[in-house]
Amino acid sequence: MYNLYIDENPLGINLDAALEFMSEQRRKQVLAFRHERGRKLSAAAYMLLCKALKEVYGINEPPLFEYSEHGKPSIVGHPEIYFNISHCRSVAGCVVSSCPVGIDVEEVREYKDSLARYVLNEDEYSMVSSSRQPAREFIRLWTMKESYLKLTGEGITRDLKTVLADTASTCHFESQDLGNAIITVCTVYN
Repeated sequence: MYNLYIDENPLGINLDAALEFMSEQRRKQVLAFRHERGRKLSAAAYMLLCKALKEVYGINEPPLFEYSEHGKPSIVGHPEIYFNISHCRSVAGCVVSSCPVGIDVEEVREYKDSLARYVLNEDEYSMVSSSRQPAREFIRLWTMKESYLKLTGEGITRDLKTVLADTASTCHFESQDLGNAIITVCTVYN
């Protein structure tokens, strides 16, 4: 079981107000982005996490993060809370749970066969190439792979063709088509 939060207008965030609320740690991370777009997207994803923590766990303070070896964040003082955030150019997402969880959101963009051949195994490539909407099918598979890698905390450190090969019996994926983007949440079976 998880709680999913989506902002389909993350660029509409009041950046100054968000920066005022954030922890100093996150403020520095947000301000490290060169362009306002990146700052707003990062801030919007963090603010979704703050909303989730308040609504689901009653936590009102801005969270501080600690990071695993590969950079997966966790909340200082709350090892029982698992979360993940993601954003693309038009959507920000956050998922919180009492179990390991990963999320990815990507805009649906022009399908590139060369990229599909590079990151998909034969079965996945066949599924995409025979789809009536190959761009959407490709992005759905891509978000599944990334959400799994974010769940495990390993990031993109191995051949992407192998990422989903052994997940059928251990992980559950739920994807939502938001029109301009696809968001996928990966959880582990209990």
